[in-house]
This record gives sequence, structure tokens and C-alpha cells, in this order.
Amino acid sequence: MGEERKTRVLVAKPGLDGHDRGAKVIARAFRDAGFEVIYTGLRQTPEMIVSAAIQEDVDAIGLSCLSGAHMYLFPHVVKLLRERGVDDVLVFGGGTIPDDDIPKLKEAGITEVFTPGTPTSVAIDFVRNHVGRRKR
Repeated sequence: MGEERKTRVLVAKPGLDGHDRGAKVIARAFRDAGFEVIYTGLRQTPEMIVSAAIQEDVDAIGLSCLSGAHMYLFPHVVKLLRERGVDDVLVFGGGTIPDDDIPKLKEAGITEVFTPGTPTSVAIDFVRNHVGRRKR
């Protein structure tokens, strides 16, 4: 019948962090790998990110944070998703995140964290292998 729907990934920059080069690099890499990418831009609140994710019917959300606020912002996105009844969206993160924080973020529902220097192919393969195909 029809062509299979591309995996949709929302790339977001939560908080007041004004640096989005890494987020743009990851968004372009996902697009080049055949994903449909929605980039929300800078200074997004967790509420804005969750709203966009629901409106765009995404399969995954990639959060990027360089400001040090990841321990609040990333789990807050997951919490808001759950409050809205969304439990089938993969949430992953990246940025300057201390190794000690990664296990805590995973406990809070972030499925994986990619730190600077991680090849984009690693994040792409992770999402490909972990996004469940939802019934249409």
C-alpha cells in the first residue's frame, strides 16, 4: 500500500542556553539519515517542547543542554509527557553533561545521553534501534 512513515524526531533546546550548534548538527545528521526532523529552536520551555512533540506526533525527542540545567529540564520534559498520557516517545539527551549525572537522568526516564565527541551515527543507530513502531 503506502510508504512506511518516516521516524519523526523532535530536536529541542530547553532552557536559557543560547548555543545551538550541536543541536543543529544532530538535527541535520538525523535528516540526512532519512528521519523527519522538527527543530524547535532556542530557549524552549519543557511545556513548549511537550506541546510540539504531541502536535507533531513524534517518535523521539532529542534534548540538548549546555547550560548545566539538564538535571531539571530533561526529567521535567519526561514528567510532562507522562502527565499528558504520552509514554511511547523515546527521550534522549545530549550536551555537556557530567558522567555522574547520566545514571540519574536515565532513572528519570531519559533513555540515553550522548556527550560531546559522540559520533552522530551512534545517536542515529540508537534511535533506529529503540523507537517502537506505533500502529497507525
